[in-house]
Amino acid sequence: MTSSLDLMGALLVGLAGSGHCIGMCGGVSAALSMAIPPKSQHFWGRLGYLLNYNLGRILSYVITGALVGGLLATTSELGAGKHALAGLRLIAALLMIALGLYLVGWWQGVLLLERMGATLWPYIKPLAGRFLPFRTPLQALPFGMVWGWLPCGLVYSMLTWSAAAGSARGGALIMLFFGLGTLPTLFALGGLADRLRYWLTLRSLRLGGALLLIFYGLHTLWNGITSF
Repeated sequence: MTSSLDLMGALLVGLAGSGHCIGMCGGVSAALSMAIPPKSQHFWGRLGYLLNYNLGRILSYVITGALVGGLLATTSELGAGKHALAGLRLIAALLMIALGLYLVGWWQGVLLLERMGATLWPYIKPLAGRFLPFRTPLQALPFGMVWGWLPCGLVYSMLTWSAAAGSARGGALIMLFFGLGTLPTLFALGGLADRLRYWLTLRSLRLGGALLLIFYGLHTLWNGITSF
């Protein structure tokens, strides 16, 4: 069962991971900006493309979260049931703690997940090129859906959390809230909020978010242990 605390935690990961998002998605934002027609190179013109790009990206997260949450819930029903989900929740808790340590710069272990996913990315990336250059804002939607599969330790960690949600709906909701948490950073990267980009990269924000995430991971870990 997905609680409001789970959803707030997922939102927090998206917000606190702004520094990582800027590093990972800076090139995508540059490609997106260059693909926008010259006549749309103004605030309201870019807004339409950015909205569709981010909608496509978040849709990829939600669909993947639903698939992972639903598949693992079905598997647990056929197998160990409650204990399987409790075990997944323990793994998710450990990844939350690892993610918090990564966000504050204390441990880089989460990057191992990105290296694993990077082996598949060269086969997926060319699909995005089919939608460039943009002629209409709607073309940015499938472009964003492809880039939603970009190898990212934050996304992989959240998918583990989705697997522990216990249902397709729960997994989808966790990825939805994570995606919403990343929106301020992606809009800032798109040139719509330069001042916001400055605030999002402050170390104090990353530190506060990382510590909250670590504490929440410890709380989830304790709940997982006591549920056995």
